[in-house]
Amino acid sequence: MTRVLPVSPAAPARPDIDTASSLSFDRLPLAPATLANLQQLGYLQMTPIQAASLPLALAGRDLIAQAKTGSGKTAAFALCLLAKLNPRRFAVQALVLCPTRELADQVTQEIRRLARGADNIKVLTLCGGSTMRPQISSLEHGAHVVVGTPGRIMDHLQRESLDLSALDTLVLDEADRMLDMGFFDDIVTVAKACPTKRQTLLFSATYPEGIATLARQFLRQPEQIALLEQHEGSKIRQRFYEVTNDQRLAAVPLLLKHYRPVSTLAFCNTRQQCRDLLQVLRAEGFVALALHGELEQRERDQVLIQFANRSCSVLVATDVAARGLDIDQLEAVINVDITPDSEVHIHRIGRTGRVDQVGWALSLVSSNQKGRVANIVKTLGAEIEWHSLSELPESGDADKPLMPPMVTLLILGGRKEKIRPGDVLGALTGEAGFSKEQIGKINVTDTSTYVAVERSIAKDALRKLSAGTIKGKKVKVHLLKDQG
Repeated sequence: MTRVLPVSPAAPARPDIDTASSLSFDRLPLAPATLANLQQLGYLQMTPIQAASLPLALAGRDLIAQAKTGSGKTAAFALCLLAKLNPRRFAVQALVLCPTRELADQVTQEIRRLARGADNIKVLTLCGGSTMRPQISSLEHGAHVVVGTPGRIMDHLQRESLDLSALDTLVLDEADRMLDMGFFDDIVTVAKACPTKRQTLLFSATYPEGIATLARQFLRQPEQIALLEQHEGSKIRQRFYEVTNDQRLAAVPLLLKHYRPVSTLAFCNTRQQCRDLLQVLRAEGFVALALHGELEQRERDQVLIQFANRSCSVLVATDVAARGLDIDQLEAVINVDITPDSEVHIHRIGRTGRVDQVGWALSLVSSNQKGRVANIVKTLGAEIEWHSLSELPESGDADKPLMPPMVTLLILGGRKEKIRPGDVLGALTGEAGFSKEQIGKINVTDTSTYVAVERSIAKDALRKLSAGTIKGKKVKVHLLKDQG
């Protein structure tokens, strides 16, 4: 029988973890090296989902944990699976299924960070969009943890390149999204390929019927944790603007010019609306990119990297395209259309106002969508603010270009050439003479490296990197063009 543990943002989940001091990771049965690593990473106290789930997970219980993106759930399941690993056994002992490649990459990075205190733990990402041969070769050399998307994991199982016979822990991350994307049968196939004597941890933002079906089939007497917290109103400032359908797309640049966010995620309900809005924004001089299913994986990766490193002001996407997307700094979310599902609305706006940041959630509403807003009000349990487009200025500062602070340089060379972020940072702050503060995020993929630099130094950085060397070798460097 499952046990529901409601959690508010201010209160821990379990009766035996009831004070601020007892939210310390020291209370958990973790190895000293792991605790020391958590301290170094700045993980001082457990988040509510960690406090609710970790004691149960570390005790070996199966879990259904309901929590939104950004709540700390990755560390919750990562610490559990790492605690059980035998580093000396080069076999896949844990598998994490994710809905998208982007989320799988984020999960892999987090597990590697949390595994620094342990012996040489190998974490491997298996996703579509990459060739099979390097993945098969990596599996032949052995891995402790595999993170991947259902389709690619199934491919490896069918080729018998992935052996799950030693698996102890199966994690279904953002399970509701995997179901939305039609992965139910794939999840069933993968779960059946795992040993029956295993621990299964299921994390989901919502609890549709498909989750209950999965739980009945594959979880053993699971504990159910429902993190029933709302987004803090003080951090996410919502405003609703009534528009006609003819005004909708033109209203987006008006909002951007008025609120002037550095990074904005604009949600559209259809792919065609994404294309139309992108055209409007670029015509207005905005550096905007779109995320949709027609992009090749490499193009999709570049779009996400440019947006995450603040080289792009506006990312236009549908809910399906943005699944698994988690951006650290996001000043605004614009709902170009109101979604029919109030839970999806809350999930959309929850991408801004993270941690100690304040974010804007701006929604455009036509008269036929008022019923959807009423459902959102009911779900939120709070009044909302209505505003008029006429309040937005049409001149003055609003006419100044809204340019992203960074520009992305593409270096032809990546992990295969043994390039690391530190090598790129060293090249830019060494002979090139730039300060660390002028360099942003550095993303290294198998064949390419992306580095964000301040817009003011972009051409100079391009010239100096092209003239210099990285790891003693000349490299080709390109400037990823603004799409404005």
